[in-house]
Amino acid sequence: MAGCRGSLCCCCRWCCCCGERETRTPEELTILGETQEEEDEILPRKDYESLDYDRCINDPYLEVLETMDNKQKGRRYEAVKWMVVFAIGVCTGLVGLFVDFFVRLFTQLKFGVVQTSVEECSQKGCLALSLLELLGFNLTFVFLASLLVLIEPVAAGSGIPEIKCYLNGVKVPGIVRLRTLLCKAFGVLFGVAGGLFVGKEGPMIHSGAVVGAGLPQFQSISLRKIQLNFPYFRSDRDKRDFVSAGAAAGVAAAFGAPIGGTLFSLEEGSSFWNQGLTWKVLFCSMSATFTLNFFRSGIQFGSWGSFQLPGLLNFGEFKCSDSDKKCHLWTAMDLGFFVVMGVIGGLLGATFNCLNKRLAKYRMRNVHPKPKLVRVLESLLVSLVTTVVVFVASMVLGECRQMSSSSQIGNGSFQLQVTSEDVNSSIKTFFCPNDTYNDMATLFFNPQESAILQLFHQDGTFSPITLALFFILYFLLACWTYGISVPSGLFVPSLLCGAAFGRLVASVLKSYIGLGHIYSGTFALIGAAAFLGGVVRMTISLTVILIESTNEITYGLPIMITLMVAKWTGDFFNKGIYDIHVGLRGVPLLEWETEVEMDKLRASDIMEPNLTYVYPHTRIQSLVSILRTTVHHAFPVVTENRGNEKEFMKGNQLISNNIKFKKSSILTRAGEQRKRSQSMKSYPSSELRNMCDEHAAPEEPAEKEDLLQQMLERSPRAKTGPWRNASGHSPSMGWSCAHSS
Repeated sequence: MAGCRGSLCCCCRWCCCCGERETRTPEELTILGETQEEEDEILPRKDYESLDYDRCINDPYLEVLETMDNKQKGRRYEAVKWMVVFAIGVCTGLVGLFVDFFVRLFTQLKFGVVQTSVEECSQKGCLALSLLELLGFNLTFVFLASLLVLIEPVAAGSGIPEIKCYLNGVKVPGIVRLRTLLCKAFGVLFGVAGGLFVGKEGPMIHSGAVVGAGLPQFQSISLRKIQLNFPYFRSDRDKRDFVSAGAAAGVAAAFGAPIGGTLFSLEEGSSFWNQGLTWKVLFCSMSATFTLNFFRSGIQFGSWGSFQLPGLLNFGEFKCSDSDKKCHLWTAMDLGFFVVMGVIGGLLGATFNCLNKRLAKYRMRNVHPKPKLVRVLESLLVSLVTTVVVFVASMVLGECRQMSSSSQIGNGSFQLQVTSEDVNSSIKTFFCPNDTYNDMATLFFNPQESAILQLFHQDGTFSPITLALFFILYFLLACWTYGISVPSGLFVPSLLCGAAFGRLVASVLKSYIGLGHIYSGTFALIGAAAFLGGVVRMTISLTVILIESTNEITYGLPIMITLMVAKWTGDFFNKGIYDIHVGLRGVPLLEWETEVEMDKLRASDIMEPNLTYVYPHTRIQSLVSILRTTVHHAFPVVTENRGNEKEFMKGNQLISNNIKFKKSSILTRAGEQRKRSQSMKSYPSSELRNMCDEHAAPEEPAEKEDLLQQMLERSPRAKTGPWRNASGHSPSMGWSCAHSS
């Protein structure tokens, strides 16, 4: 319970208080979303709970085991698990289909109205009206997305940092609830349709994880009336495995990369992995990919079962023109340029992460403590600025570029002879004469996926000045956008920003150095990989995802080299964006390797100095007081034998009263129970009891026996062990004296 700030009166959940200013601990500042200005460091929060590493052996679990007393029932249990994994993949694919369908619907509606208005107003001189129409669409969609985040605050952002924490063993409240899934799915489609520089691929990973956590339970906290008698997958270990499968299915549905999704769950997600889980996760990813592919191919092309659209984001086919015999996708000489691009991408990614971290801390200090309406206003402000920048840049900063001879005109846009339909219909001709197109409007006045395909497969050229301006504007606006109160992904904005950077490098090498053999699409792809790798710092999984998205295995070596160089360069300055946001949330994440300084630590250096513990017979008033004055929810239950206390305290050990000696001549069961009752009468209130009473004379033990022999002969059902504080003393002496004082 936080203290009062300042000298005025303040009220909290349970009481009101008045007084002078109190100094909060760094933990309390982190819980409240604040940081210390001196050190600017956020310490791990103490109100997060940990998940069970393995199954908890309790009576309900034993009852489940009794129902599987033969091999046939065990095989049936395994078959049900495979069926559940398949259902998770199918449901994740359907969620991706729902989001993609409505994003396309709202985006086509918005751009159709605005493009018609721009073409009419360019002749009449009423472009301000077109800008107001675009603002009306974008602000409405972003306002709805922000309202959904107010309903469920965990739905904000991409969700990947929270899922990473969950799979690491930290229970983040509300992260895998049904309400979170609904707010995430609807919020991300409104956010993307609202013109914000966000993607739907990151939230798809979170959505798949929620499906994986909730579907095997056959019950929901949000829908309490739905209760099915299916107690088989209720443990934290089983739920964690299904969440790993759901997260992998989300990646597979987003990029059409089932193998990449499996590796993503293994590399970035789950900290607890086993061999049997690998095949189930891959099967779940395949199910999600082909479910989404089946329905998208049927809905968009009317060809059910053709499987033409594997994921929400597909990079298309990279190939040279048949007439150009000198063209190659990449050569050995290009590897040197790819390494340099990896270094630059790592530097740009580190800069992006640094700026975004400062913005996030500013929001924690100045936006989050204020009423929730301020967060909605911030989202609307970002949408307003983004819309104005996009409109003005498209109208003013764009250049009219000549199309190649293979292009054809059609309905206000140029048709390119490229396989992707998005590229064929996304060339914008705003304020440009015949046979030319507006390069800046082509990048800004299109969905982000279409802009990426333009940079990858456009036969025409983009002006270097246009590419540089587009990169700077997109970089700054995407950095500002990530972290506001809307569901937002970071994969697609990073890919688009990096693709513009790679296309700029290719344009410079062609125009100023004279390297005519360069294939611009390859450099755009490498630039996208370099910038994305510099931001998220992923290696294996991102390499496979990009290879599967391009359907070109020859890109494996340059993508892998670029990602490694970008990661090494970025790690020299800061962490990846997801790790940064995990730290900003104060999640006690367990790293893969310890720091060098931690090898010198002792157990007493990291133990809690003031351990709160309870006794088997504790008053309810005392338990309520403990729950109100602490932020954690796990407390050791300690009993002791006061008769042997003086003897055992010589070794600074607390011996539990649950120790039962097998020799009947030592203590009878009745005598032990009588001494326990006397001890509980002396100390009815566990955390407030006074152990400093010098007048209490302890009873002498009935018979002394070697301590090691007693510990070896104790009953196997005795679970409590020696609890000590940081200085090595028993909690029955030093800590209770501190409480009483």
